[in-house]
Amino acid sequence: MLGQPTIVMKFGGTSVADAERIKLAARRIVAQRESGKRVVAVLSARGHTTDELIRAAEEVSANPDPRELDMLLSTGERISCALCAMAINDLGHRAISLTGSQAGIVTDTSHTKARILDVRADRIVQALDEDMIVLVAGFQGVSTSRDVTTLGRGGSDTTAVAVAAALGAEVCEIYTDVSGVFSADPRLVPNARKLPLVSFEEMLEMAASGAKVLQLRSVEYARTHGVRIHCRSSFEDGPGTVVIGEEETMEHPLITAVTHSTEEARITVVGVPDRPGAAAEIFEALAAANVNVDTIVQNEPRTDGFDAEVSFTCATDDLRGAEAALAGVIAGFPGARLENDPEVGKVSIIGAGMRSHPGVAAKVFRVLADEEINIELINTSPIKITCLIRAASVTRAVRALHDAFGLGEGDIRAEGGLGGEPR
Repeated sequence: MLGQPTIVMKFGGTSVADAERIKLAARRIVAQRESGKRVVAVLSARGHTTDELIRAAEEVSANPDPRELDMLLSTGERISCALCAMAINDLGHRAISLTGSQAGIVTDTSHTKARILDVRADRIVQALDEDMIVLVAGFQGVSTSRDVTTLGRGGSDTTAVAVAAALGAEVCEIYTDVSGVFSADPRLVPNARKLPLVSFEEMLEMAASGAKVLQLRSVEYARTHGVRIHCRSSFEDGPGTVVIGEEETMEHPLITAVTHSTEEARITVVGVPDRPGAAAEIFEALAAANVNVDTIVQNEPRTDGFDAEVSFTCATDDLRGAEAALAGVIAGFPGARLENDPEVGKVSIIGAGMRSHPGVAAKVFRVLADEEINIELINTSPIKITCLIRAASVTRAVRALHDAFGLGEGDIRAEGGLGGEPR
């Protein structure tokens, strides 16, 4: 057993949605074991199981207790792991399924959005040393106060990367229902191009801007701990997309991808006092409620009687929690009120090459203007431009920008380090 490389394989919900897909995942896992690798597989809940469990909770409680909700939601991944272990055993290999807590995934105490603090992988290593295939339930762990916790939507990606880091795995393979990372969502842009390589920096911006192939926190964890990520299709053989470090890339294309999200809400606090600390009170309350905030815009009070405003965006799922968190803050701002707008979306262009190319923002704004799409908020980083627009205009904006920057299949000859197929 000494000297055998370790690989971590993660299978998403669509990849284990029914019995045949679980058997297919089991065969893929066994094939890696028979090629001489030690294998740990991290599984998500089957299909729409998590959504069904949330609906079940809401049928009995208008506001489910977060601790008990985590107990409920953690069952989906356990079912997937146990079923897949049975299928692997039938293929002639020994497999063991572990819950997040049994696998040593230790988190903080934030229910439904816990963060991994440590992976105590002794039991995983012991099983690998005993020539077993180890199946770990994704999306969950045990808190420092010994409660079951879940990691939030897409949390199985983070589980897989964290386990790969703890084991020193040679790669973390993420199996999903698409064949890799694309220049745009292929469901909106049929000629979107599959990217053979993407840098961590670009993938972080893509994940934060709506790309659903990888969870944002999993990419952050992988970059911090030097874990190589390989995104692949569960249903076909192919090279997929490898996420690599900046030191492994050469010249970047100007724009790598166009991403979007329609799962955004805009909240505006009208009547913010003109004094130091007002903004801090707003965002400290949001942080305490575990609400992730994206674009923030604040205007100064005007002399013509208009109130100062602070606007920000958050995930639609966080809208109710954000409003509840701000109720107490607003009560301390005389005359202040909250406004929300759930009908917004965002479209982003991302590319490390835009650092050294002027005029990208001007082109984005011109393309959207020609489509008669109004921009409500703008957020930028050195390699990203994000525009908040009406949700109904997102599809049109994505297609127009993808075409304007020539990102389609056959439009771009990949440059330098982005040109070759991954190993």
